[in-house]
This record gives sequence, C-alpha cells and structure tokens, in this order.
Amino acid sequence: MGLNIQIVIDCRRPHQLADWWAETLEWSVEPQDAGFIRSMIEQGFATEDQTTTHHGNLVWKDGAAIRPPEEIDIKAPSRRLLFQTGEDEKVAKNRVHWDVNLAGRDKDAVRSELEARGATFLWTARQGPHSWHTMADPEGNEFCIS
Repeated sequence: MGLNIQIVIDCRRPHQLADWWAETLEWSVEPQDAGFIRSMIEQGFATEDQTTTHHGNLVWKDGAAIRPPEEIDIKAPSRRLLFQTGEDEKVAKNRVHWDVNLAGRDKDAVRSELEARGATFLWTARQGPHSWHTMADPEGNEFCIS
C-alpha cells in the first residue's frame, strides 16, 4: 500500500491562497474547529495572536489546507495541500510545481479564467503533440495547465 502525501506551500496569505487553489482545483477548504481552537487558548496551549478570523470563522492564523471534496471528512486524506505562512518572498523559480490536468477543458479558456482571478501567464511550451501553459498563482508559485 502506498503512502499518503501532503504538499506544503509557504506563502504570505495562507487562507486567501487556500481559497484560490480550492476554487481552481474544485477542491474544498478543510474546516477548522473554532471550539477546539478556543479550548487550546483557554488551556494555555495557544494564544489569541495565533488565530485570525477568515470568512467569519475563527481559524489558526498560520495555516489552511485543501483537499478533494470526497476526502474532506477522512481522518487521513491521501491528497492534501497545506498553505502555511512563510516569511520569505518568492524570488526564484520553483524547484517543484504541480501540473493541473484540465480533463479536456480548453486550456486557453482556463488560462483566461485563471488570469481574471489573479494568476499570471508565464509561457507556453510543447513536447511533441502535447502543449501546456505555465502560470503563476497570485503569490507567484508556478504551475502548469494542460
């Protein structure tokens, strides 16, 4: 049996970027339990400054995760993207990126949709009959669509 994987993305605004990627991938933002967060503060395991309010909900300030909707209630999901606060600005090309398979959707139309939502088109590449667009999300993280 293979192992599950979580990919962690350092970013400036984890909740906003998680929202953006959840919409892009048609995934869901993992809910956070405000009652649990409050209990951690009351017991002295956390402080108020480690929290924030996002979309009217109390959440941990430094992280937000997304996963496929069919895995949202699974205790150990096989696929999960975690967006966490990182101090450094992105300054170079990603060493790792993800490819988004558009399942037959027109990549030029999707490119336009993503640009309208804050993505940046970087370049188009080809290998044999296959072509793809390389893009950057609103914080500059590269990804490909094909």
